Amino acid sequence: MLGKVIEDKPLLSGEGIIHHQEGVDLLPANIDLAATEVTLVNIMSRETLLREYLNTIRDQYDIILLDCCPSLGMLTINALSAADTLIIPMMAHYLSLKGMEQLMRTIGRVKRQINPSLTISGILVTMADMRTTYSQEIVELLRNSYGTQLKIFDTIIPRSIRAAETSAEGKSIFLHDPSGKVSAAYEALTLKVAS
Repeated sequence: MLGKVIEDKPLLSGEGIIHHQEGVDLLPANIDLAATEVTLVNIMSRETLLREYLNTIRDQYDIILLDCCPSLGMLTINALSAADTLIIPMMAHYLSLKGMEQLMRTIGRVKRQINPSLTISGILVTMADMRTTYSQEIVELLRNSYGTQLKIFDTIIPRSIRAAETSAEGKSIFLHDPSGKVSAAYEALTLKVAS
């Protein structure tokens, strides 16, 4: 879809969107997205191409969730320029905490130069094994470092092989996780973000 926006080709209603049985529409990425990132370097208004596309479908949805890879490349900048609010997922690891500094600087620049209405809803700790002292210490360090500036969600998404298995099975976490442990964490987060 970004390729069509870049080439100024007409966008067909619903093109590329997969309608999932659970009532969620998906616009999946593929390997071509990596090439698009390189192409964006030489494009005029390259930071706002995703926003341009999303503006064509925005009225059809209550919420549009943009899932970004853990990089600060042009695709992530596009997502930040298109977003109204931001949830920062952070693994319970020391290097993830160190990466927060660079992410916060990038968010500040995007807010100043491209998207002044961008807000941060909070930081979501993911892939945490709270039975370990290490994860507990990282979460505590996160709360001490950023807790006064940003909301840190109480919901912590646990590390679970079930979350990884969903991709292989092509099922959502809600259909795959019979124990409900991981899906309950996602459900709790959904209710908190919505309210």
